[in-house]
This record gives sequence, structure tokens and C-alpha cells, in this order.
Amino acid sequence: MTEQTPGALSHVDSEGRARMVDVSAKAETARVAVAAGELRTTAEVVALVRADDMPKADVLSTARLAGISGAKKTSELIPLCHQLALSKVDVRFGFTTDTITIEATAKTKGPTGVEMEALTAVAVAGLTLHDMVKAVDPAAVLNGVRLLTKDGGKHGHWQRPDAGAPSGSISGETDTAAMPPAPAPAITGHGAGAPEGSRSAVVLVASTGTAAGTRVDKTGPVLRNWLAGLGFSVRGPLVYADADIAAGLADALSGKPGLVITTGGTGASPTDATPEATRAVLDRELPGVAEQIRLKGTATFPLAALSRGIAGLAGRSVVINLPGSPGGVRDGITVLEPLLDHLLAQVAGGGSHD
Repeated sequence: MTEQTPGALSHVDSEGRARMVDVSAKAETARVAVAAGELRTTAEVVALVRADDMPKADVLSTARLAGISGAKKTSELIPLCHQLALSKVDVRFGFTTDTITIEATAKTKGPTGVEMEALTAVAVAGLTLHDMVKAVDPAAVLNGVRLLTKDGGKHGHWQRPDAGAPSGSISGETDTAAMPPAPAPAITGHGAGAPEGSRSAVVLVASTGTAAGTRVDKTGPVLRNWLAGLGFSVRGPLVYADADIAAGLADALSGKPGLVITTGGTGASPTDATPEATRAVLDRELPGVAEQIRLKGTATFPLAALSRGIAGLAGRSVVINLPGSPGGVRDGITVLEPLLDHLLAQVAGGGSHD
């Protein structure tokens, strides 16, 4: 095999010929990749799909199956990809006023990654959505098919620096693949805020163990990927020890984001201080939001009633506390997803609802 020049394209040898990379010497490790995209359409189409009332019925189930099938056929569609034994492909959808968001996760154990499988799942699911809605909106556009994260192999974890920002249209109008990526934000860095505005968000994790490197946080990445799938520009997860959560909130709010979601530090332990630190920065509280999150949790897990999380407004930034458990975060997402667009529009001065 011709020796590969450092920094060169992996699928082109030193003589400029396309080649399939030899991965036989690579160690087999668990590999995971998460990709995202969005179908920008009309509010009418979004309402029809959410109500499952399109002329072609069962839109999301069809698109989900198409995405999974596309991931399984990636090596047939993209000439130099390896055939992989996929252990999981998960395709999920979300909604904004005029967008259907798509997120796909692909998993395997092997000598090479599953980025292309995750990306193909998003692209095929998105094209299927386009086919399903074109009778109502032939001008729908599939945008921002992009890799969010990948794990496994010798390089370990990689996260897209601009995880929430679409990387350009699938038609190639914006060729960001040729552009150098911006530096990734430091986990506990100060001053490098997200873009100001309602569609920017910061995820903040209160965890002494995670800050010390003795615990792996499983909540922040879930929130980051969920928000990115809703079209937010996301900063974080920022990780702070419980004792430093006030400094973490100041860091999160420094860029005047539209939304700050915290996890952890909401219980009754003497070190749990997130609600107190949050109340200190709020101008107004949103008690109904916090109560709905607690009610959602206690419906299946009575101990969720012990969470002291609050929600409110710090200037024009919405701040919401969630418990530091995966289940608590899932409950929070369920409550928040149908509220966020209207809430952020209200805070930005886009109307009121008595």
C-alpha cells in the first residue's frame, strides 16, 4: 500500500488515486456517531405532520425506517465506505414553527467509525420527509446535514465546535467541508459566549465529581444534542463543581443567550446550591414551568418531588433548572419542547398570551 502523507485526504493515495482505507491493523472499539439535519418547510406542513394528517400517512415512521435503511446501506451508496455490522441506528425528529429537525445515532464495534452511517441516515430520512410533504410544500429545503459528535478509536471523543449551527445546504450552496473548523470551546472556559439571541443556548452542569474528572456526566450531552436538533446554537456543556455554580451561571449568562438550562444541584443535599444561585440572578420567576417538570417526574418517580429546581428570566435569558439525572432531563425535555418557541418569542417581545 502506498504510504499516506500526514494531513492528506485518507481516501486518496500519494499518487492521487481513490482508495479504500486499510483498517485491518486498527483496534476494534465501540464507535458511536450522532448527526443532525433539518427540513425547512411551512408552518402548515409542520402542523400536518405533527397531527399525522398528511396525504401520505404516517410521515415520521416512514422517514425513520428510511433513515435506518439508509444507514444500513451506506457502503452501497458511498463507494469507499466499509461494510459495518451496525448494532444500533436511532432516528428521531423534533419541531420548530417551520422546521422538522432530524437526529440520527449510529453504533457499532469495529476498527472504523460510523460517521457516514449517521450522516446517511439523516440525509435519507430528510429526503423521505421531502417526498412525503412535497404535495403541500414542493419548495421545502433539506439543510445542515452535519456530524455533531463521534466517539471511539484512538481519537476518542470529538464534538462539533458549532454543534447547533447548520453547516450549509445539502445541495452544496455552502461548502463548509472545505473550511477549517473553529476551535472548540473549553468545557469551563470564561467569556466565549454563544451568539446573543433567542436561538442561542447554554447547557450548564453542576457536578463536583464531573468537574474533578471522577464522574461521567450523562445529562449535558443529551441536552446539547436535543437543543441542536431544535436549531439552537449551543454552547457547552459547561461543567462546574456544585460550590462554583454561581460562577458557572455568570459564565453561561455572559453572552446573553436566549436560554440557559442547568442540570444537577437541585436536591436536598447540603452541597446542592443550584436553585439558590439561580434565584440570585433572576429578575422574574416562571413557577409554572418548574412545577410542570416536577409533576412530570413524580408521575413515574415519586422522589422527583424532592427536586428544588426553579425557572425564570435573567434579563432576556430564560434560565431553567433540571435534575442531574437522565430521567429528570428526559422529563424536562418532554415539558419544555412544546413551550420553548412561544416562551422565547414572548421574552423577545414577540407577543403575549394572558
